[in-house]
Amino acid sequence: ISCWNSLQSLLSSMKQACEILTRDPEGGAARIPFETFSFLYSYLASIDGEIPETETKAFLQDIQEQADKHSGMVLIRHF
Repeated sequence: ISCWNSLQSLLSSMKQACEILTRDPEGGAARIPFETFSFLYSYLASIDGEIPETETKAFLQDIQEQADKHSGMVLIRHF
């Protein structure tokens, strides 16, 4: 359960990061480049310490596949 709570908290933080860092207009898709998303997600997951690195890598691989379909941009709906 601890890992689940950490993951939910991390995803909530990533949603906020997308909304803050996007160049989309307010109310838009809140897209950010995959590289930015990956850096922030990896950093936050590593300092959290509850989410296994293998899960982080698998999650980011899935997100990258989605981002590749959207010109390298991550949308909040991807996660």
